Amino acid sequence: MTEKNPVLSPRSLTGKTALVTGSSRGIGADTVRYLADAGANVVINFRNKAPRAEKLAAQLRESGSEVLVAGADLTVVADIADMLSAVEQEFGGLDILVLNASGGMESGMAEDYALALNRDAQVNVLRAALPLLRPGARVVFVTSHQAHFIRTTPTMREYEPVARSKRAGEDALREFIPELESKGIGFVVVSGDMIEGTITATLLERVNPGAIASRRESAGRLYNVSEFAAEVARAAVDPVPGDNTRLVGDTSSFAGE
Repeated sequence: MTEKNPVLSPRSLTGKTALVTGSSRGIGADTVRYLADAGANVVINFRNKAPRAEKLAAQLRESGSEVLVAGADLTVVADIADMLSAVEQEFGGLDILVLNASGGMESGMAEDYALALNRDAQVNVLRAALPLLRPGARVVFVTSHQAHFIRTTPTMREYEPVARSKRAGEDALREFIPELESKGIGFVVVSGDMIEGTITATLLERVNPGAIASRRESAGRLYNVSEFAAEVARAAVDPVPGDNTRLVGDTSSFAGE
């Protein structure tokens, strides 16, 4: 995120608008920064941490970025509608939609929360955003190798419900590819290994001590938040892969689909 070594070409996204879900922290926040650094207008979405989202927005505005902060619980259809209405009013449409928000390991949530967020909410956001996506737009879905390859490679017991729900979300989103392509809109799944410093990695380590170190040893290295966010940002502008999939990091431990 420096002028000397930018992730995306400076001003390459000037005049474009990007919405990144779950972007008040972590991978989402760094993705927003990279897109803003390239000149995009950005929409920061959060569920319940408004001060954190506003702090990020203030930092980006100081650098000259146009920023909209949009609070929305993506499992609530009315919240999605309100968020996208605000985007339309502020920017007129969307050129980049990054579906980054995910979860399922949080305590105190309903039993079906992982599926509601990782599948149903993803579909509802994309469906509602379709009228706003301009020709040439890009949709990016962020997932993990543990989820992307769950049908052929088992994962940790504690993470399996989340992995299966995220794979269900990926499958449901892929059903939109023909419609998106007919409108000139690209779709890319970005899948990464465990990411150092994320909430999911922290929660997995809490319930399964040593899990991160074990995976790091097996993979050789793990990406950190900013490194993986850079790959997500690049997926928003790079040519769409033939299989609509961008695999980040080692995949030798995972069987093919």
